[in-house]
Amino acid sequence: MIDYTTLIQPFLSRTSGELKERVYLRYKRIHGEPYRDMSFAEFGARTRETFAGFAKLGVQRGDRIALLSESRPEWLMADFAALALGAIIVPMFPTLTAQQVEFIVNNSGAKLLLVSNDLQFGKAKKIVEACPALEAIVIFNDSTTLAKPSTPRIMHFAELSTLGGSAPDFDHEAARATPDDLATIIYTSGTTGNPKGVMLTHHNVLSDLDGAIGMLPHIDEHDVALSFLPLCHAFEHIAMHLFMMMGFTVGLAESVDTVAENMLEIRPTIMTGVPRFYERVYSRLMRARDKLTPAKRRIFDWGLAVGAKNGRGLEGQPVPLAAKLLKPLADKLVLEKIREKTGGRVRYFISGAAALPAEVGRAFASFGMPIIEGFGLTETSPIISVSNYKRLKWGFVGKPMPNIEIRIAEDGEILTRGPHVMKGYYKLPDETREVIDADGWFHTGDIGEFDSAGDLRITDRKKHLLVSSGGKNIAPAPIESLLTQSRYIDQIMLIGDKRQFCTALIVPDFSSLREAGIARGSEKDVVGNSEVRAAINADIEMLQKELASYERVRRFELLHEAFTVENGMMTPTMKVKRKAVEERYRELIESLYQGRSTG
Repeated sequence: MIDYTTLIQPFLSRTSGELKERVYLRYKRIHGEPYRDMSFAEFGARTRETFAGFAKLGVQRGDRIALLSESRPEWLMADFAALALGAIIVPMFPTLTAQQVEFIVNNSGAKLLLVSNDLQFGKAKKIVEACPALEAIVIFNDSTTLAKPSTPRIMHFAELSTLGGSAPDFDHEAARATPDDLATIIYTSGTTGNPKGVMLTHHNVLSDLDGAIGMLPHIDEHDVALSFLPLCHAFEHIAMHLFMMMGFTVGLAESVDTVAENMLEIRPTIMTGVPRFYERVYSRLMRARDKLTPAKRRIFDWGLAVGAKNGRGLEGQPVPLAAKLLKPLADKLVLEKIREKTGGRVRYFISGAAALPAEVGRAFASFGMPIIEGFGLTETSPIISVSNYKRLKWGFVGKPMPNIEIRIAEDGEILTRGPHVMKGYYKLPDETREVIDADGWFHTGDIGEFDSAGDLRITDRKKHLLVSSGGKNIAPAPIESLLTQSRYIDQIMLIGDKRQFCTALIVPDFSSLREAGIARGSEKDVVGNSEVRAAINADIEMLQKELASYERVRRFELLHEAFTVENGMMTPTMKVKRKAVEERYRELIESLYQGRSTG
């Protein structure tokens, strides 16, 4: 059981207690430089300076502070300073457009806007005249030129410690926090319409942490984490509070593109991620395997086979004696080399935000780096269930955490009740009542079921279910996950609602196709290549042979452009915006049902 009642208490304990001289953060300012270290004590001191600066700028208890930044120490300083002051952090994805930032800043009524660099400051300058409640903008980068409008006040983060005037006592204000105080308002990205602000209290988050700590394998102050998901992501946000509470050392990855390099530098023991990350790691490994000489490839495959047999033990299955005896040799020749690519110390990974493909989960277990899956939403602080480390079951997301209830509604929707359920949507009482019923059950919008052992399986989002013209219900997510097992498919979106049969839009894995010698030239050249289509079609036919006839992809079209946040095809949490994709490729989709292609 957690002894803390507010999120600022772990900060006080770590920054002034027996661990204060230990390294808390490891970070870089410039790519290529060595990691810099910051102790808990130094982090605490700089957070107190930030707290004083916020107070001198007029931020008071209950005020909102909007935060538009990539992950960096100042992000966390602002978060804990706000918690101590009783202000409410409103984190935003740095990929948001100026228009999206304007909506969140105005909807939350933020008094202060924190931005990281020139790019984010550029967005702030575009919206400042449309945000009357804003009183100050603070830029983390000292090098950013402050092209100041007359109002609001604009300054560098470093100036917070030099402001004149008086500030309240940090410890006194921190002690005023209560479990029911709002800790944050996190705006859901949403696939349609404006985002909604999810109000989470100290108690919401702490109750979720309490349940998670009880279900994760042993963790303590000797653990090291590498953080690469945006800190504004609810999953990573709660993870950082877990790391502070347990006294972890946390390395901040420079970017998603440098994670492989940063893992070797930080050498994490535990790491959080999303399925997309683990899929890419697995794909890169398999591409490297294909480049080996025939002799080395046979050794590699043998090592993986031995690892896979030992990995069965994590699924509660018996491990053959021969596999146990051969494991040390397989480790030395193959598996240790794979683990070394992650720094060589990972005990396990944690995956959330989407379903993890079974093939990928089994592969990591065979490497000796199992992946624990969690399920939840921003509205549930965010974790609802966690898989059992000692009895992994691929395709399932474990049992409810001890302090949480889950039941399945008549229509298959997953409902949950407990202290983890949000206080509500900010300024949206009607929308809150739509998702939290009179008995306190939160309607997740996910469809799922329990197996005989009580483990939960998610089949799809309720609103994403496709209903064929023949009346068959089709859950696209499991089919899409199945088909992305093809080394030649990077992204896929199933089409079939109110249609006679299923089709798909596919973004090929261009690197795999080129390395296999199947394609060359630009992305547009690749998607027009008949040999590429034949290779992808062969994989689809092989992978979907066990599906029901109405679930199978009959036709598909290849896209030369990936679904990304930047082009509006994905949310910041890496979920495909199905309606946006359907609208953009409406004519192409119609052509699939007319038996012709528009290219």
